[in-house]
Amino acid sequence: MDVTGYVYVCMVMWDAYIPENVIASAVQEVQVLKALVLGEEERGQSQYQVMCFVTKFQKGDFITADAMVKLRQKNPSTIRTPEEDRGKENYTMTGWVLLDRATPISRHVAPFCVEAQEATYVREADLRAWAELPGSSISILESAVKLFPSANTVTAPSRCSDVSAIWAPCLCTLEMCIGWYPCGLKYCKGKPESALQNNGGSYRCGIKTCRKCHQYSYYVREKQQCLWDE
Repeated sequence: MDVTGYVYVCMVMWDAYIPENVIASAVQEVQVLKALVLGEEERGQSQYQVMCFVTKFQKGDFITADAMVKLRQKNPSTIRTPEEDRGKENYTMTGWVLLDRATPISRHVAPFCVEAQEATYVREADLRAWAELPGSSISILESAVKLFPSANTVTAPSRCSDVSAIWAPCLCTLEMCIGWYPCGLKYCKGKPESALQNNGGSYRCGIKTCRKCHQYSYYVREKQQCLWDE
């Protein structure tokens, strides 16, 4: 369930080092989405919540920083709509990232998620994928993670939407959407100078934009931490 009716902020961090610039303990292809959800005072929440979701992304899904520098969008202050909707991807998180040990995943996770000390989430599938990258191993990555209690039980906790007790543990669902982000390059035809250089072919002429939603399912110690999932 999304947080419609709640005020929230979504921030994104990508860590996509090229192999020759990666230190031995760093991992490539790390995406972190951070959500800030304001509390409901009438329901006993006096402060906001911050959650971080650490996942793996494919390099081909995003435009490189080098291309961003070379290709500048015209009228940068214009409010834009995405050219492609990439739908929704579902993630089932399996544990918490221990921020004081998070460097093997990415050195940027701890400072970016400093307000989510006990609410930074990761999933086993991504740990195993990162373990295949140069300079990493599954044992090093797993040392930065604490598994949810449900990982050691036969019966999974109920969804928060099915739980009535406000202090009971449950599985929370949160959906966040990135409404507009650079996701690729545009190629054009027609400019004489470029056509000559490319034997009449296409040339890079702009930045393609996309929209994508992410739905996360994760364990919370009490339903009070997931009041939007009802």
